[in-house]
Amino acid sequence: MDQRVKPAPHEIRRARADNPKTRERDLAAQLGISEAELVAAHCGDGVVRVEPRVNDLLTGLEAVGEVMALTRNESAVHEKIGVYDKVVTGNHNAMVLGENIDLRIFPKVWAHGFAVEKRDGGEIRRSLQFFDAAGEAVHKVHLRPASNLYAYQKLVAALESPNQEPTVAVSGSGFEEEAEAPAASASVDDLRQRWSRLTDVHQFFGMLKTLKLDRRQAMRMVGQDYAWLLDNDAVSAMFHHAAKGEMPIMCFVGNRGCIQIHSGPIKSIKPMGPWINVLDETFHLHLRTDHIHEIWAVRKPTKDGHVTSLEAYGDDGKMIIQFFGKRHEGESEREDWRFLAENLPRIPSPTAA
Repeated sequence: MDQRVKPAPHEIRRARADNPKTRERDLAAQLGISEAELVAAHCGDGVVRVEPRVNDLLTGLEAVGEVMALTRNESAVHEKIGVYDKVVTGNHNAMVLGENIDLRIFPKVWAHGFAVEKRDGGEIRRSLQFFDAAGEAVHKVHLRPASNLYAYQKLVAALESPNQEPTVAVSGSGFEEEAEAPAASASVDDLRQRWSRLTDVHQFFGMLKTLKLDRRQAMRMVGQDYAWLLDNDAVSAMFHHAAKGEMPIMCFVGNRGCIQIHSGPIKSIKPMGPWINVLDETFHLHLRTDHIHEIWAVRKPTKDGHVTSLEAYGDDGKMIIQFFGKRHEGESEREDWRFLAENLPRIPSPTAA
């Protein structure tokens, strides 16, 4: 365990001033603090603490107009430009179902929020940033030149917290919600039988919970007619084939508090060191391919025929990113996507854990 004494707010601000080009997440790691603590240290100095009232935030964001939504985990950053419209509020689950910004949100995870103004030359960059109880970022909203600044300022005023102290209490790890699963006790026959009876991809999590299996245990057990292991270059190969064929895909990146989805074609694929980047007009993705430990192709039955996903996992067993062919409820899977997923390079599947 790290026993270092955490720096005081004035020390954090000085470190920020001394390292203006360092990304917040990286600087926080260097200082031994969470990103939320780094941001909170600037309260009163370009930062206003806001209450993470997710439903009020979502309903207020539509008036702000065009913004950039950012959701990330340790290994992937998903950015979409658009409007927060078609909002569905809820205390356990909330959604944004707009054409460009498509989110599944778990409000109880959102613990800390800030409105941030950062001077960049002669420009002021504005964003709303939200964090979980451990101080890990769950979602950020960045203003753009076309954003309605008055509506943004009105929203910040409505959400402003009475507590503007430059410190924040963080607890535990933002990624400890899934303890390592025990050795599988469900039988292969029971798993295969339940898997074969799925009629909707959303039933998959409930099936795993009933059988007390994690995703990768189930995929190792179920057999290669339902799940097979791919070569670690499969995601890069999929991007290039999908871009070349102008194939619309769905790309999911998430953390405990938010899942962000891109639906549509991808065009500009740019590898850079360990990163593979998608740099399209309204969609940017940055994926650390060196963090990928396993990639699975997974076939799930639905009432519209089976659908195939690609799922990349880190060495901690947690999902980094997931892909489907673009489809709507009631539609069968795209043949070009299915062909691509089934013909990516495979490696022999490990036996059940």
